[in-house]
Amino acid sequence: MTDAAAPAQPVVRAISSGYRGYAMGLLLLIYTMNFVDRQVVNILAEPIKRELGLLDWQLGAMSGLAFALFYTVLGLPIARLAERGHRPYIIAVALAVWSGFTALCGLAQNFVHLLLARIGVGIGEAGCTPPAHSLITDYVPKEKRASALAFYSMGTPLGGLIGMALGGLIADAYGWRMAFIVCGVPGVMLAVVAALTLVEPRVRNAAAAIKSAAQAPRAPFRDALATLKRKRTFWLVSFAASLKAFIGYGQAPFAASFFYRVHGEEVAALAGQFGLQSGGFLGLTLGLMAGIGGALGAYFGGVIADKFGGRDYRAYVSVPAIASLAVIPIYLVAILSSSAVFALGCLLFGSVLGALWYGPVYATAQTIVPPHMRATASAVLLFIINLVGLGLGPIAVGALSDFYAIGLGLGEAEGVRYALLTSAFVGVAAAALFWMARRTIRDEMEG
Repeated sequence: MTDAAAPAQPVVRAISSGYRGYAMGLLLLIYTMNFVDRQVVNILAEPIKRELGLLDWQLGAMSGLAFALFYTVLGLPIARLAERGHRPYIIAVALAVWSGFTALCGLAQNFVHLLLARIGVGIGEAGCTPPAHSLITDYVPKEKRASALAFYSMGTPLGGLIGMALGGLIADAYGWRMAFIVCGVPGVMLAVVAALTLVEPRVRNAAAAIKSAAQAPRAPFRDALATLKRKRTFWLVSFAASLKAFIGYGQAPFAASFFYRVHGEEVAALAGQFGLQSGGFLGLTLGLMAGIGGALGAYFGGVIADKFGGRDYRAYVSVPAIASLAVIPIYLVAILSSSAVFALGCLLFGSVLGALWYGPVYATAQTIVPPHMRATASAVLLFIINLVGLGLGPIAVGALSDFYAIGLGLGEAEGVRYALLTSAFVGVAAAALFWMARRTIRDEMEG
């Protein structure tokens, strides 16, 4: 698509550094709530399984596939709306929707009810990240783009931390249903704050700009796809990130189950030393390991990419390629260890390396296309990441666990162990795709 054919762009007003800090903090909080509500189900998997009589594949479908199908599909039309619409309002409505459905999960009486509520969560969360990525790109200068998007992406591990810790503690004290309700209600109130205080920097403050924007044809979705089709880097990075998401989302619902089944006695003893039950202890510990490590990884991945990417764009894909390989042996040692404490320590370091890709990948998607296609590029990226990663990861790992446990007769403990080990090797393919993108990224970045 040529510049002449591109839709006229509205004026983007300058944002003060003080307000930028507030807005970035609020967007981080919103994205953290996004992942609290998305991931709290992981620490609740075992009590839900026992009460509703589910198999591991059903846990995977509930935590991944049901959410991902609607999340990925609806992300595309919402992104198109965000190209011209009021992005803060879109984010606020989405936040209210997914938070309400999270609370409704606590009222589910069977697998179908829970599946439908999780679909509602996915519908709401589809309206968060594409407009948020586009908004952040307008808020910050280009040279700080990866760092800003990495800062926003810290919501992934921080949300996982809070969801795991809070969910486990509440479930132990009041049951898994109350955990969903407590995690969902605050988001509805935060949606009001977002609608009232987040600024839309795109303004049409001149009559000519208003007339131009009103009369200019909207960039058709097929044109955005045609632009992306020519960007080989985009597809390599998207599918590499989807494989990283496959690993992360696939393993997450079964991390607590692994420690329950493989290290149950040690976990119970450790929990007792802190005056906690196993669920609260695991939620707090796994949340801290993944949250602290993931937040550090997400932040420093963006900082490193901005520092070296300014001189050579290949840093945006070299960093996640190297990290994708380095995390594999650390994870294998953790899962094969006979000590729960040692395994948790390894997972902390693995979480740092496992999150390094966020900032570089999202910055690449925002920089590889013209400004009027950024929300669409983000939505296409998230469509691939979540369809492969969130849609297939949990159900695939759950099915592997059932196969090893039932099909091969290894039992539940070894079944989940070998399922987690198998999924870790997907990181080799992710690293290869990131590395292949080094060949084209310097020629294809828009700036």
